[in-house]
Amino acid sequence: MVTGTPNDDREVSFPPPIPYQDAQARLLELAQPLSAEQCQLEHPLGRYLAEPLTSRRTQPPADLSAMDGYAVRADEPSGPWRIVGESAAGHPFGDTLAAGEAVRISTGALMPDGSGAVLLQENAERDGQHLRLKGEDAATPRHIRRTGLDFREGDRLIAQGTQMRAPHIALALSGGHRTAMVRAKPSIAIIDNGDELASDPAQAAAHQIPASNGAMLAAMAAPLVNNIKRLGPVPDNQDALADALRQAGDVDVIVTSGGASVGDHDLVRPALEQWGAKLDFWRIAMKPGKPLLVAKRGRQLILGLPGNPVSSFVTSWLFLMPLLRHLAGAAQPLPKPLHLPCSAELPANGPRATFVRAQISQDGVSPISQQDSSALAALALSDALIERPPYAPALDQGEQVPVFPLI
Repeated sequence: MVTGTPNDDREVSFPPPIPYQDAQARLLELAQPLSAEQCQLEHPLGRYLAEPLTSRRTQPPADLSAMDGYAVRADEPSGPWRIVGESAAGHPFGDTLAAGEAVRISTGALMPDGSGAVLLQENAERDGQHLRLKGEDAATPRHIRRTGLDFREGDRLIAQGTQMRAPHIALALSGGHRTAMVRAKPSIAIIDNGDELASDPAQAAAHQIPASNGAMLAAMAAPLVNNIKRLGPVPDNQDALADALRQAGDVDVIVTSGGASVGDHDLVRPALEQWGAKLDFWRIAMKPGKPLLVAKRGRQLILGLPGNPVSSFVTSWLFLMPLLRHLAGAAQPLPKPLHLPCSAELPANGPRATFVRAQISQDGVSPISQQDSSALAALALSDALIERPPYAPALDQGEQVPVFPLI
């Protein structure tokens, strides 16, 4: 352990940084998914299923035509035929097809009893009620959507922990459901911290920077939460920070940006102690984002993110977003990397996992030239993070690298 003297002159021990994957697992172990609630299927977009959905019906419930044309018997693929009626979507032909008969049929319409093939409209020549084959493409069963082609009654439609996107909503409705059990969305408070922060970006003095982290973090969290409380900028004052923590109220997650490091003005840790929270872990073996801390007070989780905007973004993306997904009931809350060829050489890495801002193209992934943890212009150009594991050797151009897409 390395010891240091913080601003309150107490000697503390600095724990060794822990691997970021261990920190992610530890964070998720501290929280349980929120309660479940019944939701009308017109409204669960972005929510996570609290229990699996099983089909209550078969789709399609009967054989349907996949094309416009004529329904005929399977043993009479070449005709000629006499047209005896029509089957349209929602308006089936009511009788059984006899030998030598055909029925005009539309895409999605019920195949008549006795039929077993569809003659495409473009392969048919009609003269009044008489129909014959035009060309060599006879009627065929391949243009029929068979009963249960999509799913059958009792099939598992959507797994628990799935985030409900538009196709899932349509699938659940098609499976005979009006409602679904989904997890509640978490609530969050975001605290901007730092004497250097200006609340009005148009009035930032030379010794100030506009307070942008809170808005960035709120934008990231917005699709996953039901309420965002913004506090700050809060000055570098322990009492002010503790008061801001109290003002956060009974939210599920509190996020602070800035003040989580070990400098004389980094007061998040003592403010958390003053407020009654217990530090769980601090300092992650990653770059950017080493000072990240995690604390807990009752059921509330507190994430102390670094103040540098890129560090704040990267740690939020790797820790805050998985935590919010976990609370909201996601089966797979952690991001999964792709493996893409790198368009540039990369130097050997040091003892911390490094997340390189990058752009994805049809040729692979390209590192952004500016990697400073304060460089927002470079971050805005990035749509991916290249992960460089601890002590990774130098990489030649064209070699595969793990990549986390950001979009």
